Amino acid sequence: MKNAKSLLKILLSKLKSPFILLSFLFVLWMLFLDSNSYLSHRNLNHNIEQLEKDQVYYRAEIRKDSIALHELSNPEGLEKYAREKYHMKKKNEEIFLIEE
Repeated sequence: MKNAKSLLKILLSKLKSPFILLSFLFVLWMLFLDSNSYLSHRNLNHNIEQLEKDQVYYRAEIRKDSIALHELSNPEGLEKYAREKYHMKKKNEEIFLIEE
């Protein structure tokens, strides 16, 4: 508390003009204390950027899933998916899995 008071006294002694002092206080208020401050805008801009990245990711995932769903809508695509993903087979058929 003493440091703040001494700092305020030094500032008041250096700043003789009330216009300069009021301008300084206004800038401090707008940068840190106001509801539309620089810090809150910076946080909001960061949130917007993150949400835009998420939006791009989810749109790509939706596009990929809609293509997969379209392929699964016909019986040939469903059979191909079951064979590749779950290694299902028909009767009297042998499957050899080759891993790379």
